Amino acid sequence: MRIRRNHIDLPSFVIVLFLLVVSVGVVYSASAEIALKKMNRMDYFLDLHAIKVLLSIAALFVGLTVPYSMYKRFTKLALLLAVGFLLVTFVLGGETKGAVRWLRFGGIGFQPSEFAKYALMFHLSMLLATKGELMEDFRQGYLPAMIWVGLVTVLVMLQPNFSTGSMIALLSMTILFIGGVRLKHLLLTVLAVLPLFAGYLLMAPYRLERMRSFIAGHSDGRMSHQLLQGLIGFANGGIFGVGPGESRQRDFFLPEPHNDFVFSILGEEYGLVGTLVITAAFLVLMFRGFKIAKFAKDDFGRLLAIAITSTITLYALVNSGVALGLLPTTGLPMPFISYGGTSLIFSGFAVGVLLNISAYTDMHPRAGILPIVDPQSEGPLQPESGLGKVY
Repeated sequence: MRIRRNHIDLPSFVIVLFLLVVSVGVVYSASAEIALKKMNRMDYFLDLHAIKVLLSIAALFVGLTVPYSMYKRFTKLALLLAVGFLLVTFVLGGETKGAVRWLRFGGIGFQPSEFAKYALMFHLSMLLATKGELMEDFRQGYLPAMIWVGLVTVLVMLQPNFSTGSMIALLSMTILFIGGVRLKHLLLTVLAVLPLFAGYLLMAPYRLERMRSFIAGHSDGRMSHQLLQGLIGFANGGIFGVGPGESRQRDFFLPEPHNDFVFSILGEEYGLVGTLVITAAFLVLMFRGFKIAKFAKDDFGRLLAIAITSTITLYALVNSGVALGLLPTTGLPMPFISYGGTSLIFSGFAVGVLLNISAYTDMHPRAGILPIVDPQSEGPLQPESGLGKVY
């Protein structure tokens, strides 16, 4: 007997659409002067960003349409493909500001680390759901998972992309802990990689300068100029902001205002009220995502919902923390708000999968529909079975 899916979690869907709409106005305001100087067109970055927003929405509907359980078959293939892209980037990737992070196909740019981040989250969720208690075993469960985590993290950091690599490692350790991996295994791993982490920092003096500037807490050095200008933007905004399109920091005071420090422009133009609204939107999205995980009908859906929700909200938290000077300066975008293509599209797809998971919970039942069934087989949900070797 076929039973239809339930309704998706509408609050999460509306919040993401709201953030995407807000991003169009904020990115245009933040990039107009730069676009005019570089491209002789104030709407150059606006046009590109609007197209990427539409692609993000399309990706969301793709993730929403395909039953999430089908991805279990392809997580390893996707992760292998992501690793391949990361390797190819070292050979064919374009260099930007001393880092090789992009592949370009014609006029289209692609950032493999964004793909690899989500591919790893999907695969770890599959491993944890499939192996179950076997993940407590170091050799058969934990070690194979950490090989994938280490491989992706190292390849991303070698680009070099310290901030994204660190976030991938942190998110991976978090989902492994939630999935039942022993805490002592995680702690031993952290202790083992600390010397490598220190050596990585010493390889590039600018990383140490960023840390030194952050710890010192002053803003008289070159490395903290961006943070200083961002804080001036917040101060200019006050409670209600200077108004849309009236930012002064975007006029070549704040470098790359439409990317990493877009939150500062938002704070200047919309004030404390605007930043609180955006922060509240991410908090509600976080609570809804974890609620979806709570009501998920299988381990894969539960872990995947946690992984997606944690990725999006942690990125938003770090980006806003950097803009406010609470965290060291990094190059992480604010999901759905910052200018960019790869991050927007994959984040949209991930939210689509999250909404797909919500449709197989009993959070929003359709009228007259019987209890939820397995999204793949359309039969009753069965507990995870089989602890075979899956790598």
